[in-house]
Amino acid sequence: MASPADAVQVLEAGRDTGRGNLVGVQPWITPADYASETTLYGALSAYLDAAREWGWLGPRTVVVWPEYLGTWLIVAGAGRAVARAKSLDAAMRRFALRHVAGLVRRLWSAREPDRVAATLFRVRAPHVVRLYHTVFSHLAREFQVTLVAGSAVLPSPRVVDGGVVAGDGPLYGVSAVFGPDGRAYPDLVRKAYPIGSELPFLTPASPDDLPAFDTPAGRLGVLICADSWYPAPYERLSALGVDLIAVPSYIAAQGVWDKPWRGYDGAAAPHDVAHTDVGALTEAQAWRRYALAGRLAPSGARAGINVFLAGSMWDLGGEGGSLMVTAGRAPTQAESGRPALLNLWL
Repeated sequence: MASPADAVQVLEAGRDTGRGNLVGVQPWITPADYASETTLYGALSAYLDAAREWGWLGPRTVVVWPEYLGTWLIVAGAGRAVARAKSLDAAMRRFALRHVAGLVRRLWSAREPDRVAATLFRVRAPHVVRLYHTVFSHLAREFQVTLVAGSAVLPSPRVVDGGVVAGDGPLYGVSAVFGPDGRAYPDLVRKAYPIGSELPFLTPASPDDLPAFDTPAGRLGVLICADSWYPAPYERLSALGVDLIAVPSYIAAQGVWDKPWRGYDGAAAPHDVAHTDVGALTEAQAWRRYALAGRLAPSGARAGINVFLAGSMWDLGGEGGSLMVTAGRAPTQAESGRPALLNLWL
């Protein structure tokens, strides 16, 4: 469950009043965890086994997983050569060679700036969406919790009869929410503010289309990573009357958490951002000031949780300290780059 060098951090805030809780998982993930559906399920379920032992899981529990946890299902079952590659570029080259026929057939119809990445996601979409639904539906059902299933990159996805399915249109960064019965809620969350590295293949959604989910713990809104840095998504969630906000995040870099913040990426900074903070704040400080911790109050929500992906996916990092926020209280934050479990009683 943890990396060889690090024990899992365990953080808890508040007390059990019977109103439910938000459980955030900051998992340690490597390419080997995506060898198969079974290996990924085993890696993730170990964290929920631990949470259950601590008495954190109940009928009013919402479990939140980080961004991109489902995206990497694109390489599930791709073999040892892909998993053992020294870099993401090398892994993708080896992976593309395994699917060269499908790539060649569809490459020229892609309209995105990064046609290769877009085509790879489309070619593998049936595989990714099947595993994404199967793994997270099974986790929700086995542990009898509501579950925010990180995110995946899928073409025009939708939910049909409780199952997530892929379409044949633009690519979106999406998150599904599963109930304790293993069925996905009818609405999917689509990322509205892709960052610069995602814009060549992801289509931005509209913040006005963000849904809310009526869970046993309260009315829930979900903001995928960078969406939590902009006022418009919070205005939308406020209009929907959310009680809780979950933010699945991923920082695919190494050593940036305590380094100077480089500013907004992918879209212009909102008007309420002090430009003098760029370079003056650290990345960690900027997340606390301009993302969930700094923007919860205007949303009207009473609590929220922001979780990050840890581990090492080839040469990519896994930075970010997951945090728990309750209106009127100082946030509680995990260390960056280590596996962690967080529990926020509501």
